Amino acid sequence: MRRREFLTSSTAMATIAGVATSTNPSVDASSKAEPKTFKLNYAPHFNMFRNSAGEDLIDQLKFAADHGFTAWEDNGMKSRPVDLQEKIAKTMEKLGMQMGVFVAHGSIGKLTFARKDEAVWDSVLKDLQDSIEVAKRVNAKWVTVVPGNVDETSRDRLAMGYQTANVIELLRRCADLLEPHNLVMVLEPLNWFVNHGGTFLKGSPQAYALCKAVDSPSCKILFDIYHQQITEGNLISNIDKCWDEIGYFQCGDNPGRKEPGTGEINYQNVFKFIHSHEFDGVLGMEHGNSQKGLEGEQAVIDAYIKADSF
Repeated sequence: MRRREFLTSSTAMATIAGVATSTNPSVDASSKAEPKTFKLNYAPHFNMFRNSAGEDLIDQLKFAADHGFTAWEDNGMKSRPVDLQEKIAKTMEKLGMQMGVFVAHGSIGKLTFARKDEAVWDSVLKDLQDSIEVAKRVNAKWVTVVPGNVDETSRDRLAMGYQTANVIELLRRCADLLEPHNLVMVLEPLNWFVNHGGTFLKGSPQAYALCKAVDSPSCKILFDIYHQQITEGNLISNIDKCWDEIGYFQCGDNPGRKEPGTGEINYQNVFKFIHSHEFDGVLGMEHGNSQKGLEGEQAVIDAYIKADSF
C-alpha cells in the first residue's frame, strides 16, 4: 500500500502524528492535516520544510510525502556523499516519490559552450559523464544544463550565428553521452534583468530552436516559469508553443521568487494549462519561502493546495 493511501485513514493519521511529535519536537502535530493529493508532481527541495521536519534530510522527505508531495529536486545532489545519495534514493522509492533534477553542468558567468575550446568542452563532457553515475544512483531522469554565457566581450568575439552553432555542437555531444542511459538534459533559460545577465540561453523560443537543432530525446527545455515571466511573459502561450520540447518545469512567483500567490503570476491558470496537456513530469519548487518558520512552511503548502485547486 502506498504511503499516502495509508495516511488517508484518520486513525493512521493520529498514530503518525503522535510518533512524529514524540521523536521530533520540532514537528507541530497540528500541522499534520489530511494530506492533499495534488494533480501535478510538485517537487520541494531540502530545507524548504526544515522547521517543520527538522534538520535530518530523510525526515524532510517524509514530511513532504506526508503532505501529498510526490516528487523532490535537489540541485546540489551531485556534491552529496555517495552513501547519502543512496539513502535518499531508497527513502524516495519507499515513499513513492519521483526524483527531479540536479545540476549536471551550470557554468553561469563562464564562456563554455559559445566558443569552441576543446579543453573546456572536455570538462563539460566530464561533468555529464559523472552525472550519469549520480543519476543512476538516485533514480533521476532529468539533469540541468546551463550552457554558459554569450561571448560579448572577447576582442575577437564571434557573431551570434557562430556561437549558436558551437552551442548546438556541444549539446549534441552531451546528448550522445546521455541517450544510451535514457537520461535527459534540460536546458534552462535564465533571465538577464534580475538574476543572470549575460547567459547564452535566456528565452523559451531560443531554447526551442536549440532543442530542434540538437534533435535528441536527451535534450529538452527546463521551462522555469519565474525566469520566463521576467524575460518574456505570455506564459501559457509560450508554454504551448514550446510544448513538444519541454521536459521539466520549475516554479517561483515574481517579483521575489517565492511560493505561488506572492506575486503577479496566475499559477492556478498556468498549472491548469499544464495539467490539461496531461503532463506527468515534475514541477520543481525552485523558490524560497515568503515567511519564516513553521508559519512560512505551512504557507508554502497552502499555496500549492490553492494553486492546484483548478
